Amino acid sequence: MISSQTFTVFLIVMAVIAVVVFVSLFFVDAGYGKFYHPKWGPSLDNHLGWFLMEVPVFLAMLLLWWFSDRRTDGVRMLFLILFELHYFHRSFIFPRQLRGHSRMPWTIVLMGAVFNTLNALMQGGWLFYFSPADRYPQSWLTSLPFIAGTLLFFAGMYVNIQSDSIIRNLRKPGDTAHYLPKGGMFRYVTSANYFGEFMEWVGFAILTWSWAGAVFALWTFANLAPRAARIHTMYSQEFPDEMDPHKVKRMLPFIY
Repeated sequence: MISSQTFTVFLIVMAVIAVVVFVSLFFVDAGYGKFYHPKWGPSLDNHLGWFLMEVPVFLAMLLLWWFSDRRTDGVRMLFLILFELHYFHRSFIFPRQLRGHSRMPWTIVLMGAVFNTLNALMQGGWLFYFSPADRYPQSWLTSLPFIAGTLLFFAGMYVNIQSDSIIRNLRKPGDTAHYLPKGGMFRYVTSANYFGEFMEWVGFAILTWSWAGAVFALWTFANLAPRAARIHTMYSQEFPDEMDPHKVKRMLPFIY
């Protein structure tokens, strides 16, 4: 069993790596989705790729909870349910909803799976092993951080799922044209799905009021913001008559 000091160092290292990743992704496009490129090496069907990339965190979090002596703690179980709700959708529902069969490099899948497992260690480690035993009493459920964070979490989940649906339905079967996503939060940002996911994890950081949650929110921004910037540039060039790049931001409405 590692010490709480070692866990703190782990969080610091993960935060530093997030900053490095943030800078790096402005120079290198992660090769999946719109930016898939064979240079990333062997690939697999994106339906299977998303499942293999997301399911490790779903399973790892369950194992961390099950082997903890805090697994009957009601408040922590609620945190677990919220966390797993997101990853159940990402692991078992989202991949089945994808249209078409594009390719995803194995390198991306493996890197995503490794990070997701490390994130499970961050969130599960804090909630079930390293947070003080009395950190989350029943009264936490009526606290401002929990109420505000939970509202933000579900608002973000709604935006994320709605935005993914808008993107999926841009084309009719057999259509290969490109379209600018519109409606929902796409009125304000070109990567509304990323905005929704970022909202979720900022909400989770607030409702758990933890450094572990904050580091994951940082990672979410570091991973998605550079990609959102690249998508924003691509859309402004591809749809100059449909999009005002000064009014429609990249990922954060009215800000970025």
